[in-house]
Amino acid sequence: MKQRQLEILLQKVPKPATPVPQLEQYMTPAPIAADIIFTAYQWGDIEKKTVVDLGCGTGIFSVGAIYMGAKKVLGFDIDKNVIAAAKKYAKTNALPIAYTIKDVAAVDTACDTVLMNPPFGAQKSNQKADRKFIEKAFEISRVIYSLHLKKTIFFLEKMINALEGEITYQKDYVFPIKWMFEFHDKEVVKYDVTLLRINTHP
Repeated sequence: MKQRQLEILLQKVPKPATPVPQLEQYMTPAPIAADIIFTAYQWGDIEKKTVVDLGCGTGIFSVGAIYMGAKKVLGFDIDKNVIAAAKKYAKTNALPIAYTIKDVAAVDTACDTVLMNPPFGAQKSNQKADRKFIEKAFEISRVIYSLHLKKTIFFLEKMINALEGEITYQKDYVFPIKWMFEFHDKEVVKYDVTLLRINTHP
């Protein structure tokens, strides 16, 4: 499958119907998700691998991983509504993905690869939430693909070094967030974000 084909398929994954502000449920745009999954595929981290999608939302990374030949895909999210939507989409499209309602801290499933777009920590109640995701990904996987605000990368590099991991690849994107909540005062805000590929046991 070509990247453009994957992107078209991922555009069909539903957005969260009732997003929760505190969870920062900003769905990864299909072009970015497709590029991340294709990158992971080219590194040999998807095909015939067990993949975990942490904070999976409605499952855009999970769906992409299955389409690119993952052996097993597991998605975890604390929000029962997005899990219900993810399960419905997977069932309708006959995609063998296992979704579970679970806080990221409680996930204990070992895997080859973690794909995630953790909360950026833009909400005060959610600051440093991305670090919780990274710590869990280090516990359960050998390779992590994670998306973060570009301005936080310096701090995350220190954290990853402290965890004895190694960043082996970085790529920058512009991540548009459309108006979703009443406190948003612009139709679209664009954020500079960076994808990190991390080896947890270099």
